[in-house]
Amino acid sequence: MRCVRFEDLKTGFIGIGFINGDSITRVQGSLETYWQITEDVYRMDEVRLLAPCVPKQIICVSLNFRKRANEFGEAVPQEPMLCCKASHTIIGTGEKIIWPKAVEELAFGVELAIVIKKKMKDVAPEDVPKYILGYTCANDITARDLQRKELQWLRSKSFDTFCPLGPWMETKLDPTNLSIKSWVNGELKQNANTKNMVYNPYEILSYISRSFTLDAGDVVLTGTPVGSGLLNDGDEVKVEIEGIGSITNYVERV
Repeated sequence: MRCVRFEDLKTGFIGIGFINGDSITRVQGSLETYWQITEDVYRMDEVRLLAPCVPKQIICVSLNFRKRANEFGEAVPQEPMLCCKASHTIIGTGEKIIWPKAVEELAFGVELAIVIKKKMKDVAPEDVPKYILGYTCANDITARDLQRKELQWLRSKSFDTFCPLGPWMETKLDPTNLSIKSWVNGELKQNANTKNMVYNPYEILSYISRSFTLDAGDVVLTGTPVGSGLLNDGDEVKVEIEGIGSITNYVERV
């Protein structure tokens, strides 16, 4: 099922719901409770799709594709290599990626994003699926020049608008064999499959949970494949994942 966050264009009301054909049925509840279906139905042309969740933390996995590690001249990590993005980086499809004045090189990267369903700590890989609420598309925007210059990557990945997410969350999906692609101005830049990840999504979440707690609504980005590159002012960047959909955003330099 496809779960969305949306804004009613007439009233400004923000809600969550499930897509049913060309409409959205609103639901009540939270990520940690059972959702209750309401009688409120919105046509898709009556709403604006928002990022499907508002996480407290965004955890990223780096160099999780062998060819990507080779592209950087790095060895494949012996364990999942973690970094993070600040939560205010989240934007939805159609929104602008703002290129800050402090940044010289702006890079894109399609990633499969996992949304956590409930509090998760010390979970074995085989038990991970019960802790996953759903999956969505992510674009891991990075200030590449700052990433090279600084020892840690938090600032380079955490400027406002640096994590486009959406267009919705798919709640039923096998994440281990999905096509994953990106385009810039219509030109295919990345074309890979999640089966080629060094660490699969279940191994990643288990590893993280053995280190620190993940809470309901948190997001984990599972790594970008080879082909991530630099953007220019005015570029259109699209990321797509099989079984989920695609999001498109535009770059605006300030």
